[in-house]
Amino acid sequence: MSASTLTLIKHDHFHSAFLPDDRNVTVFLPPGYGAVPGRRYPVLYLHDGQNLFDPHVAFKKGEHWRVGETATALIEAGRMPPLIIVGINNTGLWRLDEYTPTHDRHRGGGRADAYGRLLVEELKPFIDSRYLTLPDAGHTGLGGSSLGGLVSLYLGLKYPDVFSRLAIMSPSVWWDRRTILRNVRDARPKPPLRIWVDVGTREGERHVENARLLKTGLEKQGWIEGTDLHYEETAGGSHSEAA
Repeated sequence: MSASTLTLIKHDHFHSAFLPDDRNVTVFLPPGYGAVPGRRYPVLYLHDGQNLFDPHVAFKKGEHWRVGETATALIEAGRMPPLIIVGINNTGLWRLDEYTPTHDRHRGGGRADAYGRLLVEELKPFIDSRYLTLPDAGHTGLGGSSLGGLVSLYLGLKYPDVFSRLAIMSPSVWWDRRTILRNVRDARPKPPLRIWVDVGTREGERHVENARLLKTGLEKQGWIEGTDLHYEETAGGSHSEAA
């Protein structure tokens, strides 16, 4: 299955009052969308939208996440309920700034709060007004990999009334001396989030150790593996789009 056979709707040049550059947004609609009167759908928002659906526009040409194909296969097999997936392109030059919650003295960054306002105050209302969404937090997820995983966790902790499910893949826990671990420690009372964390065993010892530290930190705050926390070390997985 190719991107051309999926139901993908593009919203190019989505403008934000909080960030300098417009960005493209792609919406995946599940098989059977709109066929049942009154049916509405959960929504998953994913960062780095270039890498999700089309190998021709991915960071590394020819390598993408195959999100649409995978979701369609799982839905048609009855292994996952139909859902809407919203891919938010990064803007290239500003990716590091927008996906990091703090300013690192060596690398810069630190505009995740503004990016969060784009998601919560602008993009989500836009999506909810145009699609058959279930707009409550219980049916809204956020996810990404690397810095996208970092910003997903940060914004999930900040907006538990908007997002309840987080996909934290190969997260950049290392950013700014592991500041995100302090965010986890400060999350009191424990927000009602269901969190998926994964890391590949070939990402390097530092990435694996940081993911384990994140898992431990979440457990100390009350998340329970197998209940509202899933942690996975994928054998042979690397820090790449193909993985």
